Amino acid sequence: MNREQIYSALFAKLAAAPGYKTTSRKLLHWADVKPQEQPALFQAQRREMALTTPGQPTVWSFEVDVYVYVYAKSSAPSQLLNPLLDAIGTALAPDPITNKCRLGGLVEHAWIEGAIQTDEGTLGDQAVAIIPIVIKVVV
Repeated sequence: MNREQIYSALFAKLAAAPGYKTTSRKLLHWADVKPQEQPALFQAQRREMALTTPGQPTVWSFEVDVYVYVYAKSSAPSQLLNPLLDAIGTALAPDPITNKCRLGGLVEHAWIEGAIQTDEGTLGDQAVAIIPIVIKVVV
């Protein structure tokens, strides 16, 4: 297992979606990302857990949060945010044969799991979404 390869592969897959002006694995607060630098995508490692059963391979769960920021002065920010969320779902779509997203064979599976937290810009021009992603690695 090579953590850096795994996290890099996930980031490359997500950052390849069209529309982002800024992408980074170093999380910035939305107040520190200028409107002209958005839409922006940030990937943050949250937690790693190991499940070890004697005589069996260790199963690792990596938890990652992906932050998407959108600033829209002349329209509802959610109109720009929703297609970006769809693109993240598409990037992590499972292979039709294996039904898994394997990040180039580095992992057992990667997927969105849990609630996507959003502030769609209801009270202003800034929209934020936090997307929880789980990566399973068997070693």
